[in-house]
Amino acid sequence: MVDYFKSLIQPDIRQMVRDRDKAGMAALIEVMHPAVAASILEDLYDAEVWAVLDNATLHNRVEIFEYVALRRQEELVKQLDQRRLSELLEEMSPDDRVDLLSRMPAERVEELLRLIAQAERNDIRRLLSYDENTAGAIMTTEYASLPVDITVGEALLRLRQQAPDSETIYYIYILSASRRLNGLVSLRELILAREDEQLANIMEPDVIRMNVGEDRENVAQELARYNFIALPIVDDDDRLVGIVTHDDAIDVVQEEATEDAYRQSAVEPLRDDYEDAPFLTILWNRGFWLLALSLVAIMTAGMLGLYERATTHGSRNAPEDLSSMLIILFLPLVMASGGNAGSQSATLFIRMFALQPADAAVPGTEFRVDRRLVVRELMIGLALGAALALVDAFVVAAGYGLGWWPSAGASQDLWRSLVVGVTVLLIVLIGTGAGTLLPILFRRFGMDPAIMSNPLIAAIVDVLGVVLFYEVAMAIL
Repeated sequence: MVDYFKSLIQPDIRQMVRDRDKAGMAALIEVMHPAVAASILEDLYDAEVWAVLDNATLHNRVEIFEYVALRRQEELVKQLDQRRLSELLEEMSPDDRVDLLSRMPAERVEELLRLIAQAERNDIRRLLSYDENTAGAIMTTEYASLPVDITVGEALLRLRQQAPDSETIYYIYILSASRRLNGLVSLRELILAREDEQLANIMEPDVIRMNVGEDRENVAQELARYNFIALPIVDDDDRLVGIVTHDDAIDVVQEEATEDAYRQSAVEPLRDDYEDAPFLTILWNRGFWLLALSLVAIMTAGMLGLYERATTHGSRNAPEDLSSMLIILFLPLVMASGGNAGSQSATLFIRMFALQPADAAVPGTEFRVDRRLVVRELMIGLALGAALALVDAFVVAAGYGLGWWPSAGASQDLWRSLVVGVTVLLIVLIGTGAGTLLPILFRRFGMDPAIMSNPLIAAIVDVLGVVLFYEVAMAIL
């Protein structure tokens, strides 16, 4: 439904921008949920996005901006001058602000920090200093805290002052004078307690906490294990330095699951979503592993050639059937290349579909979206197939020259290398097509794309690999 709503509202927004209807844009932004507004705006041109956002209050502008995808945020801030950008950064939540700054050139970050208030500047520098895979990189410093030696009545008064600047106030952390974490009290417990009760009497002293250098995946697992809304993060001296909230933990779990899924299919994890990732980035992240797997398959062919004479004829000097040798040596290479390429495509599309909202598919728009992605994926498959074909053909030709497998003469060996190269090109293209189309077909039929895509891809590529190899060999030889 979001996509359908976008198609309805975007023309009106563009018209407002052209007419410079500031009142209309301001009213529209005020009534929409920030996530919906971000989804609609991020597809517009940069100038159009800022023309709309500049008519919102600073608070609403930042709320909407934080829902925009990081890669799109990175593009949008290039249009802002230093003053407007520093104003935006000061209002953003610490964790979202650091995520954006970590993608910007170091020299621009330094220029911006000089325009930001000292307290915010110190907070940014500290958060930027943590490794991106640690708790420190995903925590926020906007939390509610109280001293241990006050009453519940005093605590409620102080909490009202802190609430506007805290990401969550459901958990209130009780700190000593040196900011060591002494305990925790929930907002519910605070409201239900007598006003003259001391905090020390109602707080929970044994607080589950994690170190700032802890792996972020462990932090997310700990949050999930106890069903906490937030988890306190402390330094080596047990001083509270921040909290990790449940929404940040969900992002971590999703990112880690995506990385695992990609790596299981020999794809280097992408920094952005598949739809937003540059063509060359996808090509490199996939081509590197395909080449490595292809070289492993060539090593298998080399071992088959080494032992073929002994196993078939009983002597390493005996003559052999070179036609059967061609098939035996290089068929595993052909089938592995097609299967690996197909698994890569299937993994990327299945994961992309899994991350989309349940109502993302709008009747009448699926084919347009799918066709664009299919065409790009087939172009990637063609490029990968061509690269692998050149490398494999060269290595096979060199192997004949070095005596890795029995030679039939220089001319015949070159033709056999060509057979391998052409077959690899075709099977990688077919494997990529199968890995792309099968998840889409399963999704169109209302089935889970992950159920049978990979088994079907393996079966299709195995059958077509054998047929292709024999047909190409017969046509060329």
